[in-house]
Amino acid sequence: MVRIKSSQKIFTEDEVASLTGICQMHLRSLAQNKHLGKLARVAEAAGAEAEKLLFTNSDLMILTVLQPRCEH
Repeated sequence: MVRIKSSQKIFTEDEVASLTGICQMHLRSLAQNKHLGKLARVAEAAGAEAEKLLFTNSDLMILTVLQPRCEH
């Protein structure tokens, strides 16, 4: 079970990985295969743009059901 604040509506892929225990590699793969999350362009500190996934509450719950915690 994952506990979150009811006021939080959007989660970054880093937050989802720490909440669910799913590694970033499996998280990205699963999100792409199941069409979960939305890609957002984020400005990094160095000025370069990077693509990050953003997830909703419902995406988070679906991920916890589909993918067990990573053991590696």
